[in-house]
Parts: sequence; C-alpha cells; structure tokens
Amino acid sequence: MKIGFIGLGNVGGKLARSLLRNKFDLTVRDLDKNLTKPFIDLGAKVANSAKELAEQVDLIITCLPSPQICSEVMEGEDGILNGLSENKIWLEMSTTDEAEVKRMGEKIIAKKAIPLDGPVSGGCHRAATGNISIFVGGDRNTFEKILPILTVMGRKVLHTGELGTASILKVITNYLASVHLAALGEAWTIAKKSNLDLTKTYKGIAVSSGNSFVHETESQVILNGSYNINFTMDLVLKDTGLFDNLAKKLNAPLEISPLIVDIFKDGQKKYGQRAWSSMIVKRMEDINKINFRANGFPDELIDNEIEEIGYEI
Repeated sequence: MKIGFIGLGNVGGKLARSLLRNKFDLTVRDLDKNLTKPFIDLGAKVANSAKELAEQVDLIITCLPSPQICSEVMEGEDGILNGLSENKIWLEMSTTDEAEVKRMGEKIIAKKAIPLDGPVSGGCHRAATGNISIFVGGDRNTFEKILPILTVMGRKVLHTGELGTASILKVITNYLASVHLAALGEAWTIAKKSNLDLTKTYKGIAVSSGNSFVHETESQVILNGSYNINFTMDLVLKDTGLFDNLAKKLNAPLEISPLIVDIFKDGQKKYGQRAWSSMIVKRMEDINKINFRANGFPDELIDNEIEEIGYEI
C-alpha cells in the first residue's frame, strides 16, 4: 500500500519516520522544506501539493496543528479532496474536533473514499520509537486493512467505534493530562516549601500514583529545568478548548474545565504561545518565588523501551 503523510511537525515527522524505518512506500508533504529534506534523503518522495499526494497514494494521513489548517489542506483548490478517488483512505491523526471529522468524513464518502480518525497519545518521545498509542474511529474493515501500518507507528492500537469517537477520546485524555499538569505545579510547590528532597518526592509520587503519565514524563524535564516536553502552550489551549466546547455542546456544565482553560491562557500570556506546555508549573514557581530543580533528571525525554510491532487492544 502506498502511503502519503501530510504534516511533519513534532509528532507527524516521527510517525512518518517510523513508516520509512519499516520500509513502507512513503510520499510526504509539508510547507516547511526544511522538514521534507531529511525524508528525501531517507528515500521518501515529496508531493508538490496535497492534491498530487492524494492522487498518488492509497492511504492519506494528515497530522496538522489545528482543525482550521486541516480544513485548508483538505478543501483547498489543490487539496486532498480534489485528489481523492474510490476506495482511497483518509486517516486524520491530528487532535481535532469530532464534529469537524464527521463533516469532512461526509465529503470523503461523497468521493467514494473512506474516512478514519486516528489521533495518538503518549508523548513525542514514544512517537519517535513507534511505541505511542493510537485511537482509531471509523469503519472496522478499513481499520483492519491498515492495522499493519498502524502497528509500526504505534505500540497499542484501539478501535474506538464509529468515526469521531477516537477524536472525543483523545480530547478527553489530553484534558486529563492538562488537569494533572496544573495540579502537579501545586504539588511540587508544597513539596518544595516543606523542604522535601525533590528527587525522593518524584520517586514517591511515581510509586503512589499508579504510573501517572504526566508525572513520570513531564516531572523529569520540569525538575531538570528545560521543561522540554515537545508540546507547546498553544496546542494545550487548542485541546482544552476542544474539550470545553464539547462540554458546552453536550450541555454538560463542568467546574474544573473552565478553570484549566483560564490557567493555560494565563501561562500563554506570561511565557508565550510557543513555550513548552510544562512551563505552566512555572506560574507556581514565580508566585511562590521558588524553583523545582533537582539533579539527575534529563533535559529531554527519551523512550528507552525497545521498538516492537504493535497490537490491537
């Protein structure tokens, strides 16, 4: 199967590299030529437009920063929709709005092609090794058809149900991570002000929290001081906004969600929209005139697990 990949950013580039590493026929597209050049060097083809890419491949994967950008890539004059034909598959791996996935899905189906949403979860360091988790919504038979492709990009693959369900689940998991990250800043504040050894505190929380993803990953780069989680404030605000908007659409009054949106808006105002998202804890450091530094922690996360072929869970 010929694969096309559009969007070679922090996550997309790593997913696409996993495909190349596993010898798939890959064509890529990104507006930033600096991102496409390494793929040419590794043997990938480069399309001049999204339309051209869609014409040349069987599976079109998009991994883009926002629903708006994805819409432009899909619906533009040289967009994916104008390059689609019968039985081609579109896999949306961006974190996006469920309603937008369904709207685009209708346009895909009108072309007699097949839409799937397939966002990922687990962090850029696990995307780099093919060990990230993937949620997939849409036609079950199509999911099974591309499962061998999914299992080289990710370790654990979950079919969530109909189109759009994967995007809802992804927004939920990202919301939970954002809540935990904001709470982590307060937890570290109390630890620091209580004169606890932060290295021992890290180990104690890890033992008691049941393998919390946010603590065991983001805490390390916070304690190092780099905050480098390869995920930025603007992306968190996009994701928390999607969750909050979904709650409003479902007429589900929430208490914590609006507060989390406000906290990250304040973090973005203080540190910039492209600041690492883990810098949200710096609000607590600044307010309390402390820092969360400790020795022995990395400045960037690396996945030390062996890369393995994934499987459906």
